[in-house]
Amino acid sequence: MSRLQRPKILVIGELNVDIVMTGLRSAPELGAEMLAENCELTLGSASAIFAGGAAKLGNEVTFVSHVGRDYFGDFCLRKLEELGVSIEHVARKVEEKTGVTIALSATRDRALVTYTGAVATLSSDHFSERLMKQHDHLHLTSYYLQKKLQPSFADLLRQAREAGLKTSFDPNADPTEKWNTKIDAVLKYTDVLFVNEREAMKLTRSTTAKAALRTLGEKVDCAVIKRGRSGAIATRKGEIFTDSGFKVRVVDTTGAGDSFDAGFVSAYLRKAPLAECLQVANACGALSATRAGGTAGQPTQPQLQEFLGSNVRAARARRNQ
Repeated sequence: MSRLQRPKILVIGELNVDIVMTGLRSAPELGAEMLAENCELTLGSASAIFAGGAAKLGNEVTFVSHVGRDYFGDFCLRKLEELGVSIEHVARKVEEKTGVTIALSATRDRALVTYTGAVATLSSDHFSERLMKQHDHLHLTSYYLQKKLQPSFADLLRQAREAGLKTSFDPNADPTEKWNTKIDAVLKYTDVLFVNEREAMKLTRSTTAKAALRTLGEKVDCAVIKRGRSGAIATRKGEIFTDSGFKVRVVDTTGAGDSFDAGFVSAYLRKAPLAECLQVANACGALSATRAGGTAGQPTQPQLQEFLGSNVRAARARRNQ
């Protein structure tokens, strides 16, 4: 298979486990106890979930990170290998603990509690520029959580651009709610930006998602706003694209946005039209939400095509009724 047919994606980022509790009847409250229907230990972190989704779709994925030399670190590396992600460049740190996120998932939304551990100490010292040149695409995420890597985000994306790579960036939420403008330096070297509606409006100080999209579209080549069960909207060169998404039985939304990113980038690197990139991304996000954790529901390429085909057939049947 040629390089173009099987793009090589480099992911530099955080690595942690998720402890996912699903089936909560309502949002958790301090001082109160509530019951979950299920609890699972899964591979966590936006970076790793993206990497797993991209690998399952047939891309060659290399992951650069570090974890503690502990049980959770062993678990992360084993899961990445099972997903087909190269872990040759993931270091083990005796003096650090692997990060943990506890995801409390109710019917319509979720709450996250994170212990950053080794997530906050990853730096660009762990990265070789020669490795970058062996890839077609660089994806970065979790800008606000990766405190030590944060100052290097713009330089990493700039180096990627100069080496001929395409780039994508998903900053995720700012736990401090400051949303400072330093991130604009990162956007300067971003080809595809992914944000959800709240993040888009916070980053741009806008009151609507469409206004935020217009502002972000002036800063990057392609801006994508994820809207959960309402699908997604995107803009490139002033043109607006929308996709209404897919209805599925939601079990857990943890990592669905990262699976969305993986689907979009996979289609984007194969030079699919932007409308198709959005459709593929929404399908990957929807399928991810049908299982607990970020990677269990992620599709392979055949599973993705079957899901898309069955939805097209269902839509035609409804029109013909």
